[in-house]
Amino acid sequence: MTNSPAVPADPPPPSERALPVPSALRPWFTGLGAVTVDGPFDDAFAHVPDTDTKVVVREEVNGRRDTLVVGPRTRASYHTDQHKRSVSCVQLRLEPGAVGPLFGVPAVDLVGRVVPLGDLPARTARRLARELTGVERDGITARLADLLPPAGDGSRERLLRAAVDALSTRPYRIPSAVRDVARELAVSERQLRNLFAEGVGVSPKHYARIDRLRHVLTHAASAPWAELAAATGYYDQSHMTADFRTLMGVPPQAFFTGRLPRATPCQTLRQR
Repeated sequence: MTNSPAVPADPPPPSERALPVPSALRPWFTGLGAVTVDGPFDDAFAHVPDTDTKVVVREEVNGRRDTLVVGPRTRASYHTDQHKRSVSCVQLRLEPGAVGPLFGVPAVDLVGRVVPLGDLPARTARRLARELTGVERDGITARLADLLPPAGDGSRERLLRAAVDALSTRPYRIPSAVRDVARELAVSERQLRNLFAEGVGVSPKHYARIDRLRHVLTHAASAPWAELAAATGYYDQSHMTADFRTLMGVPPQAFFTGRLPRATPCQTLRQR
């Protein structure tokens, strides 16, 4: 397997549309996205691994709203859903380290979970749930700017941000090894693991694996496999294929040609 597989040419279902992050929200959120699904929707889709914790403000066509917290996902899951109603949502990706101050729990407690925002123990979480459920979609970012407390910028926050950056895959930059990051930041690997459990939810090693996989998913259609493996820091193409299969549950060829990669519609983000 030397070339990227052909991606199905059928039009994809509705996907997330990126929105600008206002400067007042940048200490808390790395990205905002809007998703709209107009029923009927009947297709297979995938939840791909994701290191981010997200706040999701979801609205059905009848006006019913809920506000959820979606924790990090360490493995892909596949679903077939049939949806006959329109639904929309705004998804807000939290900065590493934001879960504890906003929600009152360590990020590791949210891994693999979808929970109502109002069920989390922090007063800020309950206030956000109450206020965001009652505001119109276009007013969410403005309301957030009024509700959020000042963001902390202590040594732990700076340390976590530096570690996340060093372990992230970037174009033309291979992520650093965990041991090298710990040494560069003058902490032990155990301290780094504890910092990630609290602020991200997954270990530094698993964070790097998931972030690298998402880079592969983004660029698989535009680069040969061997080139992509080298650019993202895998030992070789077979290593990339094995890691892909571990995290995604299927080989790359089966994923990209099996009509499985789909945007995550809002209706799938219900509490389970």
